[in-house]
Amino acid sequence: MDLGAGTGVLTRALLEAGGRVLAVERDATLAAGLRARFGGEVSVVETDALTWPLPTEPFVVVANLPFAGSGAILSRLLRGPVTRAVVIVEWAFAQKQAAVWPTTLKSTYWRAFYELELARRLDHTAFSPPPSVDAAVLHFTRRRRPLVPSSESDRYWRFLSQAFHAGAEIRRSVLTPLQAKRLAPTLGFAPNARPRELDACQWAGVYGTVRRVRP
Repeated sequence: MDLGAGTGVLTRALLEAGGRVLAVERDATLAAGLRARFGGEVSVVETDALTWPLPTEPFVVVANLPFAGSGAILSRLLRGPVTRAVVIVEWAFAQKQAAVWPTTLKSTYWRAFYELELARRLDHTAFSPPPSVDAAVLHFTRRRRPLVPSSESDRYWRFLSQAFHAGAEIRRSVLTPLQAKRLAPTLGFAPNARPRELDACQWAGVYGTVRRVRP
């Protein structure tokens, strides 16, 4: 799937690589141009990626995402049956989400189900017209064994959201002081750590403990 296909630069590359391509483009003029350019070789869907019902079968995404909406689009995409995503995003956004530490709410959640890699930096002059900032290529590859059961993805998101939005040490938000004292040396975080100071594996361990205590 080429999300936000535009004029079809990535669409053409995917087609030449032998893929069965679905091009999603919300702009009517661009969508018409894609149909004219590729004919029946590519399925073109004229819709907004944030409202379009995602496929139910596993699929791969290759996309140059709008910098302003990258987080929202990825949050929706990565809740679906995406096996792999290769996306171009703003460099600062990529750095923030790909960092092992400190973490963000989104990156912690995504890493429970995907391996995340900052693969490349792209100078802004590589684009036409050039944006005002540099870009990056992010790779998401679905884990064979997620850190948290996939069936509990919604519950895990609520759990993480509670912790990150509380703005407090985790021993005062999602753990008791005693739980934090016991878990800290086992998982490798400070007893007084705040949410952004735990990595994805540590958060999965914290969730597993809370889940056993409060099923």
